[in-house]
Amino acid sequence: MTDKNTLRLIDANLNRLREGIRVVEDIFRYVYNDKETSSKLKSLRHLARLENYIELLETRDIKNDVLRDSIKSEQNRSDLYSILIANFKRAQESSRVIEEFCKLESIKDSETFKYIRYELYNLEIVLTKITSNSK
Repeated sequence: MTDKNTLRLIDANLNRLREGIRVVEDIFRYVYNDKETSSKLKSLRHLARLENYIELLETRDIKNDVLRDSIKSEQNRSDLYSILIANFKRAQESSRVIEEFCKLESIKDSETFKYIRYELYNLEIVLTKITSNSK
């Protein structure tokens, strides 16, 4: 059984992963009107789940999060592209953390988050094509 601190780490990264994907998904949906990419992102967001939701939720401790406050670079975005990149990276990094810590309990779950991470890497290429075509 995974300890409370590890579950807390996984919970935080699951939230970060889904939030990052949702920001990117909504931009592809509402700004770029890209049904294919936004649907793929939606599928990835729904795939980013673990069975032990209640156990994860019970470890959440927002009040005592030592890095809860944002740093300056997290508060500044210069344009739509910077929002997209920041959220792609946020989601990719979070999926990597979850992938590593799931190895303690489930190789299957670990492989799911590895899949999500690589799909996000591929979707960044779509972003690059869209932004280069709009210039």
